[in-house]
Amino acid sequence: MNAVDVIRAKRDKGALSDEQIDWVIDAYTRGVVADEQMSALAMAILLNGMTPGEISRWTSAMIASGERLDLSGVPRPTVDKHSTGGVGDKITLPLTPLVAACGAAVPQLSGRGLGHTGGTLDKLETIAGWRAKISNEEFRQQLATTGAVICAAGDELAPADRKLYALRDVTGTVEAIPLIASSIMSKKIAEGTSALVLDVKVGSGAFMKELATARELARTMVGLGTAHGVKTIALLTDMDTPLGLKIGNALEVEESLEVLAGGGPADVVELTLALAREMLAAAGIDADPEAALKDGRAMDAWRTMIAAQGGDPDAPLAQAPIVEEIRAESSGVLTTLDAYQVGVAAWRLGAGRARKEDPVSASAGIVLHRKPGEQVRAGDVLMELRAEDESRLAGARQSLAGAWEIGSAGQARDLILERVEA
Repeated sequence: MNAVDVIRAKRDKGALSDEQIDWVIDAYTRGVVADEQMSALAMAILLNGMTPGEISRWTSAMIASGERLDLSGVPRPTVDKHSTGGVGDKITLPLTPLVAACGAAVPQLSGRGLGHTGGTLDKLETIAGWRAKISNEEFRQQLATTGAVICAAGDELAPADRKLYALRDVTGTVEAIPLIASSIMSKKIAEGTSALVLDVKVGSGAFMKELATARELARTMVGLGTAHGVKTIALLTDMDTPLGLKIGNALEVEESLEVLAGGGPADVVELTLALAREMLAAAGIDADPEAALKDGRAMDAWRTMIAAQGGDPDAPLAQAPIVEEIRAESSGVLTTLDAYQVGVAAWRLGAGRARKEDPVSASAGIVLHRKPGEQVRAGDVLMELRAEDESRLAGARQSLAGAWEIGSAGQARDLILERVEA
């Protein structure tokens, strides 16, 4: 085996053999295949695609590059959720303790934000004392006792994916559906969950801008999960408009706590409950998640989960010292609010990072005062920009140019667009 032959095979639109896939993933993980060679192969995959058989084998090879967690000792049914990322997408925060409060165990391995999309770990790290990195033994123990864990993936879990993910980011191959699907599913299958619900975002603030490509990704991932013995369902959900009213790290924790207290914005509650019902059904649990939000069980599970990882659930969250209001210049109905532009503005305020090593601000972000479909009068506050440094405001304002429209009538949009199962 050699890398050039594998690259040529995919360059010439051929299907890679199981042996070629196993070899190239293992050799790349060990450093035998160089970054520039894997870059060429990733581009060939982006341009020429992969068969379902190739994608399944590629995923298996990435799982085999590290260890697969054994959660058989956990006394509850295990079920996880993964979102492809969006703006204001804090759903993991209220959803994990909610599903745990209903009797499931949720092993949630999460990541950090990059660009205009936020990261769950960045949000939780705004809670004093909370730690993202825990050992596999702590992971299993917490899952068995509290039913809920949100943490960083260990270095030993699908190490091939970690190398390839970083490479895709700098070589223009992030959008390759076979590589997206195998990246997500290799980690989720390796973590050992029995069932998985996918939230595949569609729209301006998502990686998948079009419904057709999002559907293809969802079907590919559902197929991979099913083939590897994980019951997998996907929901396609709208990301043309930000989720909720708060975008930014501590701000999204605040809003998650509102939901756990029985309140919160209607769209965040709707999606949290929809995903919770799917997760509980996949785990074989007959429970009403709405009741667990209203009677305080979900909040109790949140406090237990946060404390188990060293966090203080009663600690105050960071507040930005600089607040600038943006007001409407005309009256009417807010018809659109572009999720991507709002996400970029929050990033420029300090809530996100351009490179993985960049720091993020705990308090920076955006608070929306109006969502599409609502009446607006000239002079009304549309949103607040929050920052630690006044110099960041100009870039955020620039990012928001043309981000919203005010017209005579709005058109209602469905939040949940489609459901995909095997």
